[in-house]
Parts: sequence; C-alpha cells; structure tokens
Amino acid sequence: MKSFPKESDIRCAVIGYGGAFNMGKVHLGQMQSAGMTPVAVAEIDSSRLEVARSDFPGIQTFTTADGMLKEAKPDLVAIITPHNTHAKLSMKCLESGAGVVCEKPMAITLEECDRMIALAKAKDLLLSVYHNRHWDGCILEAVDRIRNKGEIGEVFRTEAHMGGFSQPGEWWRSSRKISGGIHYDWGVHLIEYALQVINSEVVEVSAFSKEGVWQTKWGKDTNQDELTAIVRFADGSLLNLRLTHLDSDPPKGEVVFTGTAGKYFMTQNEFEVVQVRGGEKTVRQGKNRPGEAEKYYLNIAAALSGKAELVITPDWSRRTMQILDVATRSAVEGRALHVDS
Repeated sequence: MKSFPKESDIRCAVIGYGGAFNMGKVHLGQMQSAGMTPVAVAEIDSSRLEVARSDFPGIQTFTTADGMLKEAKPDLVAIITPHNTHAKLSMKCLESGAGVVCEKPMAITLEECDRMIALAKAKDLLLSVYHNRHWDGCILEAVDRIRNKGEIGEVFRTEAHMGGFSQPGEWWRSSRKISGGIHYDWGVHLIEYALQVINSEVVEVSAFSKEGVWQTKWGKDTNQDELTAIVRFADGSLLNLRLTHLDSDPPKGEVVFTGTAGKYFMTQNEFEVVQVRGGEKTVRQGKNRPGEAEKYYLNIAAALSGKAELVITPDWSRRTMQILDVATRSAVEGRALHVDS
C-alpha cells in the first residue's frame, strides 16, 4: 500500500455532502483532525456545495465524482452516499488511484464487497469501512469486562436488537432497493459490536422477516417491518439479531451477552453485569467509559503513513457484510443457509 511521508501529505475528499446528519462535514473534519488535508467535495446538490465551501474555505467543489477524481486527484476519498451506490463509487475511486473509506454498510451484496476488496488488493490501495462505532464507549467497556476480565465466563449467546413501534421515515433509508433492508442501518453497528466479542467464523444463518402479504404497506419499496436473524458460529455460539418497527415494548439492553457464569446488558450509556458464583447471584450496574470515535481516522492516517496497521480492514468489514447478505437471502428463500469459510 502506498505510504505517505507524513499525514498532511494525504489529500482527502468526500463524495456526498448531504444535509442528513451533516456527515460530509463530520468526515472531512475528522480527517483534518487526524492531520490529513481536505481538498475536495463532490455533491450533486449545489446548495450543499455552498455549505461545504463555508465549512472548509478554499476547498474545491464538484458536481460529479468523475470531475473531482480527474481534477483534484485526491489520495483518499470518503463515500457518503446511499448504500446502493457504495460499490460503484468505490470501484471508480480505486480505479483512479485513490484509497477509499466507505460509509457503512460496505455495499448491498457480498459479491459487490468481494469485487471492491479484489480491486483494492490489485491496486495496492487502502479500503476501509467507517465503523467508527468500533470505538463506542459501550463496546469498549463490554470487551474489557467480557473478553479481557472474563466477568461472565464463556459467551455462548448474544442477543442484539434495535427498534420500537414506529413508521419508517420517508427517505431513501426506508427504501429496500436503495438501503438493502431494515438490517442494513443500525443492524450493521449491532453486528460489528457482537463480532468484537464473538471470536469465531459464521457457519449458518437463518433469517425471518415480516413481509409479503403481511407487509405493512408504508410504500411500494419499504423496508421490512421486522427482520430476525439467527447466526450460528463455528464455536457453537449464537447471535440473535432483530430489527423492528413493530415492537411496542423493546427488551432490556441493545446487546445482551450471555455467558457460562453470568449475563451482560449493554446500552449506549450504561451496563449491567449479572454474575453467578457458588449459586449466589450478584447484580452490578455502571456507566460506560467515554467513546473514542476519533481513533478511526487517526488509524487511517497512521496506516497510510506507515506508522500503524489498519484496524478496520476489508476482511473485518466483510464479516459484517457476510451476515447481512446471507440473512437477506435466507429470509427470501425461507430456509437456513450454510456459510462456506
């Protein structure tokens, strides 16, 4: 992979500067804080380009990705566009010689993901996915207590869930053909959280969704009302993932790890550990440690300047994509699908 003498030599850009969550500014700001140099923005909405110029005075702006890649020639591009455009735009950037940071999820299908990885390897360029929540305080706390300190013994079951009783929003994230499905948004984070604790390969996925004749008709192409996936790992452990718009009383904890000696309830702000020792049960609660989201781009800059190994590698991101892709196919086919290693 091409190495840069220092972080400031890395010329970075973004494709997408839309108003939702102001993610264009977030990415460029974090790149800049990591020592890299923002040089360009590509965005189809001219009004958002005005915002970009105000946020980053002197930055080059373009209405097409092709124009930006040809004229600005960035070294690193963050792709902040709808999910179904990630693969095409990533390939375009890689072909131009630019490394890529892709917003999650990496793509819509595992086949797209594999083509992106193959091209990045062939071009010897950086490819990563913006799993900034890898450094959320909640999962840092959980990994320390579960994997490092062994507070609940050997984890054999993980339950991850998100949602409530609500109507999907009227935007592209609620369109299945654009977003990929209900599990392609927060589901990505929940899976990535779980994989930091589950150190084993996926062998089977069985998924179920409320759709078809029972689908609530919010629109012609609306995401599923609910999707549940049961993921079996080589070590015998299970992940039960559920995303829903139909739960009027969501269960406790966004992620719950069950081990041979106790249970760990994880929310964004707090944790609860239930331990069993000698037949005695104890319950302890506490606040999670602060998050360290800034480490994502600090690591990207360090990897590109030859000072550190890349943390969120293409292969790490592929593990999450594998579960998303196989769950989608399993729900459609109505059967469990074996996963080849």
